[in-house]
Amino acid sequence: MDYQIHTLRNGIRIIHKQDKSPVAYCGLIINTGSRDEKEEEHGMAHFIEHVIFKGTKKRKAYHVLSRLDDVGGELNAYTTKEETCIYASFLKQDFERAIELIHDITFNSTFPEKELAKEKEVIVDEINSYKDSPAELIFDEFEEMLFKNDPMGRNILGTEKKLKAFDEDMIRTFMRSNYSTDQMVFCSVGNVSFKKVVKWAEKYFGQQEENLRDYDRPAVNLYVPESQTIEKDTHQCHVIIGNVAYDYKHDKRLHLHLLNNLLGGPGMNSRLNMALREKNGIAYNVDSSYAPYFGTGVFSIYFGTDEENLIRSFNIIDKELKLLREKPLGSLQLYKAIRQLKGQMTISNDNRENLMLSMGKSFLLYDQVDSLEKIYKKIDGIKSADLQGVANEILSPDKLSYLIYQ
Repeated sequence: MDYQIHTLRNGIRIIHKQDKSPVAYCGLIINTGSRDEKEEEHGMAHFIEHVIFKGTKKRKAYHVLSRLDDVGGELNAYTTKEETCIYASFLKQDFERAIELIHDITFNSTFPEKELAKEKEVIVDEINSYKDSPAELIFDEFEEMLFKNDPMGRNILGTEKKLKAFDEDMIRTFMRSNYSTDQMVFCSVGNVSFKKVVKWAEKYFGQQEENLRDYDRPAVNLYVPESQTIEKDTHQCHVIIGNVAYDYKHDKRLHLHLLNNLLGGPGMNSRLNMALREKNGIAYNVDSSYAPYFGTGVFSIYFGTDEENLIRSFNIIDKELKLLREKPLGSLQLYKAIRQLKGQMTISNDNRENLMLSMGKSFLLYDQVDSLEKIYKKIDGIKSADLQGVANEILSPDKLSYLIYQ
């Protein structure tokens, strides 16, 4: 991958890929998320992601939101368990405008009390909307099961009670402790020279005082498989089956990505979709997912079905998992699985916003970005025996947890 890198004196890293498109993208990815919160701060990382848009030392909320909108651009943000990202898309001639704005809201937000109060109500509505959506809520409750009494298991949104206690002092304390300059990556893709990107990054981000992280994320609590059934007033049963999985540095993480894609990935021909939906017509939504984190990971299978088909669905899924554990893929099956994953990755990378974000996250975690060709070579090296070994580690019946909304 043809990218260029630079590190500012305060530790903020810059990565840029020059591209011929008239549209450019940039973002600041911060290695801070909900698992970095203390118990009384539950929901703080996500709350900050909302309120940094509500006014800075030189802009009111309206002017923050209009700064890129006025020139046809977009400004956005997201929070995960381990990262916060503020990013933008815009025409290439507005590149400096975007960099300056992202810097301004990250480092100069004023957190007006009236705006904090309004945004708390918005997030309470967001929390309540999750409660009305069992297909989304079940993922949060499943991770609470996997990581019992651990910050890793807490949902990103927080609780209404904790949220209402947040004030400006708590926000600034959290940001001082977690918005560390050596844990930030500014990433960009666009038809602008790297020399200009570095010049603008130095002009804005380079003026920030160095703030280095002085802690390591603790190891997660020991995982103990368990099963829970929760009574819900829903039309369908919602189910998650899963296990803790490889962390983001594990040498088998790519193997599990391939296995997950084969089992329940986005392709309509995934094994679970074919077995439950296409062949038997007993589930509209079925998929599997794998998310690697620092020191741990999560693998899960989700499906929704009518109560009378619940046991039948379990039996079909058990059969598919048993096949992966006991029967190695044939050479043609392996070839197709590898080709499918490589094709999906290539198409995703063709989306320049996806490319910018994945490039930035890779640089944040690994201090490098592998080219697609290098990743392809690693995928091509995966053997049937490797996938079978991973299936027996991750999909072993005695290691799986179950959460059922019935």
